[in-house]
Amino acid sequence: MSHRPYRVAVAPSGFKESLSARQAALSIAEGLRRVVPDAELDLIPLVDGGEGTAEALAQAAGGRLVPCTATGPVGLPVRTHFAVLGDGTAVVEMAAVAGLGMVPRDRRDPCATTTFGVGELIRAALGTGARRILVGCGDSGTSDGGAGALQALGARLLDAEGRELPHGGAALARLARIDASGLDPRLRRAEILVACNPYNVLCGERGVARVFGPQKGAGPADVERLSAALEQWAAVLTRDLAPGVDPRTAPGTGASGGLGAGLAALGARLLPRFEVLLGHVDLDARLARADLVITAEGSLDRQTVRGKVPAEVARRAKALGVPVLALAGTLGQGVDEVTAAGVDAYGSILPAPVALPEALDRAGEFLADAAERTLRMVLVGTRLAA
Repeated sequence: MSHRPYRVAVAPSGFKESLSARQAALSIAEGLRRVVPDAELDLIPLVDGGEGTAEALAQAAGGRLVPCTATGPVGLPVRTHFAVLGDGTAVVEMAAVAGLGMVPRDRRDPCATTTFGVGELIRAALGTGARRILVGCGDSGTSDGGAGALQALGARLLDAEGRELPHGGAALARLARIDASGLDPRLRRAEILVACNPYNVLCGERGVARVFGPQKGAGPADVERLSAALEQWAAVLTRDLAPGVDPRTAPGTGASGGLGAGLAALGARLLPRFEVLLGHVDLDARLARADLVITAEGSLDRQTVRGKVPAEVARRAKALGVPVLALAGTLGQGVDEVTAAGVDAYGSILPAPVALPEALDRAGEFLADAAERTLRMVLVGTRLAA
């Protein structure tokens, strides 16, 4: 009697600044087919609100991408897009206009970068007649608390002399008041949902300046300066715009450098991203059909268990009794915590020490080779167990 083909669910996230989730899934599939050409592979590229979210949801929900031009994170015009889904919902992907990958390496300064373009995309989405706008948070290159987005939507951020503040989170230290009289009136008729990581908060020891500022180019002095500025932003937001909102430590307020806080002050609902995003791909049913699940992301570390794709995939697969392998570009501090989340085994895709530019450029090749090596080891273990 012949054995039925292996069924493998391939459910990776994207690799930041290197591979989209779809490209990662295709690379893993390439490696797996070298070992078991007849395997039944179910490719489930997953987005967490970051890079590729608008395109992935448009494909999954019978939508389309709308190209446009908006202000990028360093204040220059960039070509970008948003999506309109089959039901009329608009999807604004903040990474498509203010992502870290859009900030030149020599200009990475979260004290200065802006979410102004996110507000412009929301206005463009309102212009399509959308009454429901989903904002995907992730992979940001900004830490301005969403101040730029509010400015693009018509709010005026003023210092003690009544002068408009420039772009960037550091300028918020001088914020005296918010004039909301010019906010786009269409916002009152629209439902804004923010798909975010609820673990991320705006202020405090776990605030975005301290946790993510260094990743975006902030030195120690910048972190302290930005942290104080965001405290001021939170205080004025509460006083002038949203007295009933806690922008400092409420779940998700730190999403995308604090964009969650700014949008929450406009009445947006901050929702756990996987509750919002994974309903479009029927993930649980597809994992249940698999003999093995392979997930992946750019880095596995202690942040992985705090709302990243591999941890969510592993949690769901573990509940279904399906083993999970995780692959990553780098293995960081606290990587062992992923096993508690349900990952059965993990490894780096790098075959040897490699300079970062080469690793980013060859990520697809390395990922395919790692998938091949990993599956060969799995099959050896299976034979030994038999």
